Amino acid sequence: MNFPFYIARRYLFSKSSSNAINIITVIAAIGVFAGAFSLFIVLSGFTGLKEFSLSFSNQFDPDLKVLPQQGKNLTLSAEEKAKLAEIEGVELFSEVIEERVFLDFKSKNKMAHIKGVDEKYLQVNQMDSAIVFGTWFAEMEAQVVIGSGISHDLSLGPFVYTDLLEIYVPRPGTGQITDPRDAFTEKKVVVSGVYNINEELDDKYVFSSLEFARELLSLEENQVTALEVKLAAGADPETVKEQIRQVMTTPIEIKNRAQLNDALYKMLNTENLAVYLIFTLVLIIALFNVVGSIIMVVLDKRENIKTLYSLGATPVQIRNIFFAQGVFMTLLGGSIGLLSAVILVYLQLEYSLVMITPTLPYPVAITWQNMLVVILTISTLGIIASFIAASRSKKALEVS
Repeated sequence: MNFPFYIARRYLFSKSSSNAINIITVIAAIGVFAGAFSLFIVLSGFTGLKEFSLSFSNQFDPDLKVLPQQGKNLTLSAEEKAKLAEIEGVELFSEVIEERVFLDFKSKNKMAHIKGVDEKYLQVNQMDSAIVFGTWFAEMEAQVVIGSGISHDLSLGPFVYTDLLEIYVPRPGTGQITDPRDAFTEKKVVVSGVYNINEELDDKYVFSSLEFARELLSLEENQVTALEVKLAAGADPETVKEQIRQVMTTPIEIKNRAQLNDALYKMLNTENLAVYLIFTLVLIIALFNVVGSIIMVVLDKRENIKTLYSLGATPVQIRNIFFAQGVFMTLLGGSIGLLSAVILVYLQLEYSLVMITPTLPYPVAITWQNMLVVILTISTLGIIASFIAASRSKKALEVS
């Protein structure tokens, strides 16, 4: 067995002659344990919150979204549709039309976005699972699905046939308008359902059939504002993107789910980094106890150091004894803290120990990335702290 490691292990598990040093050593070990424990708990909590927040956008946003590079509309020919369907990696694609509209119901009004979708839309996205009242609209009828925020603001529920929802959009054209009634295209519809995803989306979108939106906006038969693409399992997004660009004759841009929610991803990643840095600072402070503990052990073992030196141990070997002791203490306390944190997070996943609401447990996640971050953080800081403390053994040797 390596000589410094053997002595370091003996020092780690043996009691010192001074009770104060024993207490300091225990406090240092507890500090490392608490630092690793809290760091993993916080990272797991933020990972769970991130997955929980993104689950709403995953329900609404497609794998890929094809948008015009200039202007609002794409002109899609039958030949292009056929070629898109043949691309390996594209399971399905849906045509959509989006535009701002003005809603009016019983003298209550609101700005929103209409989103006309075709019959394949529910296979690309899972919007029907977000319906909380009523049903998805019927394709051949003047029906729409609205968000719960719009429903609340307009005091409008599903299947109110006595009073219809009125949708207005500016009429395309040029020249002076003499009659205000000619400035807008108006359609009256029945609300068939109300969806609930998140506050922003619930207050924004009104879903209708593609033909209804096209007629409302006076678009041509082959015009859409975007294509939403569902990728086949195992498909490479970048390869699919390149193939779509080759098919389309008009300039386009293609965004994935992360790019569609760029602000949300940046916010979550920034918060995660900020919390990691804060708890790493706490861990650094806790590791000062390790430095203090090793220095106290060095002072306590001055006679042992002199004996080892007399027996032929070199100053480097003596320094490595206390360096190894500090590393062992850090890794032992960190490993126990990490294991305890993993067990606690697992219990939260299985038994919902902490609840946000009576039906919603606090979201957490166990990932190997978080484990790796904790291990690397503890190991790096522990090695630095141990090296600083072990360097005191040289001075103890000079004093001896």
